[in-house]
Amino acid sequence: GFSKQMVEILNKHGVSFSSFDIFSDEEVRQGLKTYSNWPTYPQLYVAGELIGGLDIVKELEASGELDTICPKAQKLEDRLKSLINKAPVMLFMKGNKQMAKCGFSKQILEIMNNTGVDYETFDILEDEEVRQGLKTFSNWPTYPQLYVKGELVGGLDIVKELKESGELMPVLKGEN
Repeated sequence: GFSKQMVEILNKHGVSFSSFDIFSDEEVRQGLKTYSNWPTYPQLYVAGELIGGLDIVKELEASGELDTICPKAQKLEDRLKSLINKAPVMLFMKGNKQMAKCGFSKQILEIMNNTGVDYETFDILEDEEVRQGLKTFSNWPTYPQLYVKGELVGGLDIVKELKESGELMPVLKGEN
């Protein structure tokens, strides 16, 4: 019950945390009581320092101090912005540079590889949160999605059009 309440409070505040099941290791369970000089569980640690048990966490929450003490989980929008800007040219696709996992991704890889421009890829099949979140963030419903200097260029059809019109290289170099 107390552990459940602790987890609920941390989740409510968007705290990035991991946990250890003290029932899985009796030596750790007993040793931590001695080490921390705290006789009960749950115990919350931040950066290796004991903050306290549930009662302390509830007091910190009530005073507003919990938000200043605990590290926050990165918000999805911040994560997407970071990924989009990971490299000057970023391709979000099914698969990666070495192996496309769908026909559209394979086609865009062929086009990109023929430009000689350096680019990074992100496999949307490996991260459902990014896969769904980027569609909303970019207001573009399909993959692949190509970004240059943090700006959406478009998907395969747009890239093909740019290639045919001779505009792809200037776009990839950020000249447009």
